[in-house]
Amino acid sequence: MRPRPVISVLGLGAAAVAGIAVLGWAGGFRLNATPSYPLGLWRIERAVAPIKVGDLIFICMPAGPGLTLGLKRGYLRAGLCPGGAGPLIKTVAAMAGAHVAVGRSVTIDGRTLAHSRIRLVDAEGRALAAYAGGVVPPGRLYLHSDYAGSYDSRYFGPLPDAGLLGLARPVATFDP
Repeated sequence: MRPRPVISVLGLGAAAVAGIAVLGWAGGFRLNATPSYPLGLWRIERAVAPIKVGDLIFICMPAGPGLTLGLKRGYLRAGLCPGGAGPLIKTVAAMAGAHVAVGRSVTIDGRTLAHSRIRLVDAEGRALAAYAGGVVPPGRLYLHSDYAGSYDSRYFGPLPDAGLLGLARPVATFDP
């Protein structure tokens, strides 16, 4: 083969892959490559009812210290949310008015949140500061993942519900 046809074929292939990625993104499909939830293809589904405790959601983290630390340390992946991170997949653990207490683990309205042990250092031995706790303010969601190493509201506190993208639905996932 001559070099020019090879370059053309490679260019067309790259354009096709990029086109599929753009269509997938526009269709609400996201790839999860973090261990907080099963790996693979997920879809953002529009919520038809109000979000409630227990819902699995996609949410964008707002600009601030939590986002900065998450990106700097690699807890968050780069993405298209405002601030430059990808959307988080998390479970809503508490909503406005709930009292969150943080000690060795998290309690919400007096009940211990399962799998909520607070880590003082991350996997690389860097110090982690826990959220101080308090009443979840209106318009905010306290988010959690059962994965022990998850970067969630245990460390950055409740997030504004304005960043909510929708419900998280697995499409083709696997749990390694």
